[in-house]
Amino acid sequence: MAQTGPTVEQRLALRSAATRLADEFAGVFGRETIELFLTTSWDQLASRATTVTFLPVLAERFARERLHALARVEGKSDTGVPTVLFLCVHNAGRSQMALGWFRHLAGDRAVAWSGGSEPTSDVNPAAVAAMAEVGIDIAHEYPKPWTDEIVRAADAVITMGCGDACPIFPGKRYEDWDIDDPAGQHLDTVRRIRDQIGQRVESLIATLSIPAA
Repeated sequence: MAQTGPTVEQRLALRSAATRLADEFAGVFGRETIELFLTTSWDQLASRATTVTFLPVLAERFARERLHALARVEGKSDTGVPTVLFLCVHNAGRSQMALGWFRHLAGDRAVAWSGGSEPTSDVNPAAVAAMAEVGIDIAHEYPKPWTDEIVRAADAVITMGCGDACPIFPGKRYEDWDIDDPAGQHLDTVRRIRDQIGQRVESLIATLSIPAA
């Protein structure tokens, strides 16, 4: 059953997370904004979680990502590199593999995020195994929803199967990739999907203004 409220120990962990984020975003966002983003990140992840051990850590990671996005939207931060968002339904297979490929190929020359319209509780184990075969570790990723600030901060939004549920903001570059869902598929099929996504990501990177390695 999904957890909705943090335990005493988890509240202490979230308090420590808020302090770390306040130090990291000092001069950018106040403590109230940081605590709000941390709380709402917890709520969104806890509502779907089947295990709660790492929820404070994941809530901190999600809040940090959202705060970086908000800073970009509000003009408080400009890394000078393109930002790409990969979206699918469950944020457990296709978008996670695309994220892994993009970070592997682009490194710190670009920023990539992922999300889902109906996030599940865990990343697809077959997707993790298939990516590990090509030396890309996505075992520590986690399914999460997209948020308005993350979509607004992205230069390019890549959708895979989320249809009308995918968010649309004027002025964004959108691409819809027609790629099979690896959920419930045999590993051989997931390998084919992995390779197809890798080729798509390579083509995408070639069209972005990414600094040379």
